Amino acid sequence: MPNIKSAIKRVANSQQKAKYNKHAKSKLRTVLKKSHNAVEEASENAAKLVKDSQVALDKAVKKGLVHKNKAARKKSRLQKRLNAIK
Repeated sequence: MPNIKSAIKRVANSQQKAKYNKHAKSKLRTVLKKSHNAVEEASENAAKLVKDSQVALDKAVKKGLVHKNKAARKKSRLQKRLNAIK
């Protein structure tokens, strides 16, 4: 444990950020998994779930959780799969 006041604050701040990032990434993975499963099963709400996952990816990029190229790649692959089942 650090002795300097600013270092103590930095540790607490980084723990809060880590907790937030863990929650946000978990939420993102859940949305992606739901849309992926919907596309695989060719369900009728697959298009809506894919759109929701694309929005979630854009928000994750904006907040710095995911790199923009990774988000673009995931969005592209999801859309390609959705188009294949139509």
